[in-house]
Amino acid sequence: MRKLPNDTVADLAADAPTPSADTAEGPIRRCILSGERDERAHLIRLAISPDGVVAPDVRAKAPGRGAWIGVDRAGLEEAIAKGKLKGALARAFKTGPITIPEDLPQAIEEALTRALLDRLGLEARSGTLLTGSDRIAETARRGKVTMLLHASDAAADGNGKLDQAWRVGSETEGSGDRGIVLPVDRTRLSVALGRDNAVHVALTDHRAAARIDQFLGRLLHFKGEGAEPAPGMTI
Repeated sequence: MRKLPNDTVADLAADAPTPSADTAEGPIRRCILSGERDERAHLIRLAISPDGVVAPDVRAKAPGRGAWIGVDRAGLEEAIAKGKLKGALARAFKTGPITIPEDLPQAIEEALTRALLDRLGLEARSGTLLTGSDRIAETARRGKVTMLLHASDAAADGNGKLDQAWRVGSETEGSGDRGIVLPVDRTRLSVALGRDNAVHVALTDHRAAARIDQFLGRLLHFKGEGAEPAPGMTI
């Protein structure tokens, strides 16, 4: 996932499509803070309530006009502190007074986290997701794991064993490829999946992994963290 620069301020609303800018991958929108264009799926939509309060709309389902941002949390916090976000939103929405909640950056991060966990839960119910170290290790050695994920509080040795099994199965020994450490702990992950003590997660379907990749990439980008994608995947 491409990281957008955050050192300039655009004065155009991002919710209106740019003529001839949409691609086969998805609609293109403009970040109101950087001025950069990117696929809508890579950006975060902000909506405004009838009384002018700004809120995250990470699923892009709120009615009415919206504005899109592609900067990370640090860039957003700087834009809020300098008044740049308020000015950009005023130009985007062209309404009355706008209120930016103090906890907007945290609310966005939490909304992105919930969206990721909800997606993981859907994959678990559809049968494209595995848990359990032994089961994952066996599947990984057979080359059937497309994406490998670890809870934030997973033990390093447990991660290492599964990472090694994954490299063996994908014939990438010596590459240093390893699973992605999720920004959620095992307790929250287990609740999302509806399973007991879910510490490690494996995706066995490429399309399912691509869906998780999108949600996870957006969250990690906003948090200002990188990720090492699975072989053949791009974040």
